Amino acid sequence: MLESRAVSTHAVGVDMIEIPRVARVLERHPQRFLRRVFTPEEVAFCRGRVRELAARFAAKEAVMKALGTGARSVAWRDIEVLPDQRGKPLVYLTGGAARRAEVIGLDAIDVSLSHLDEFAIAVVVCTQKRREQEPEAARRRLVDFLRLRGLLG
Repeated sequence: MLESRAVSTHAVGVDMIEIPRVARVLERHPQRFLRRVFTPEEVAFCRGRVRELAARFAAKEAVMKALGTGARSVAWRDIEVLPDQRGKPLVYLTGGAARRAEVIGLDAIDVSLSHLDEFAIAVVVCTQKRREQEPEAARRRLVDFLRLRGLLG
């Protein structure tokens, strides 16, 4: 078994969402959706602009992927995406997202947002001080699981 050692690596997440889908949710449940997913600051900045909201939704999903959690143990509002003074989007973590980032040693998060008429996309790249698990060990556990289930010879 490989010993656990400090490494510098990256955590990456990407997500794309259909903007009309976000528009439909906003039409049906505007206040509930905004309160559940976005911080008051994000809502104020986006001022109802569906493309901006969709891009931030995609960014939150991408951050969750980089954290390795999906939506488990991380609330939507634990991830905030707001621009700096030049308009560059920045990610701020609180609550469960900040705790998870600490566990896996994230020390920088960069995000890029883009949108067209129909789609919004976000890409997140993080530097990570330590891996949660070594790739070889993760592969070995998966192969053992697949064999145990009879899915692999």
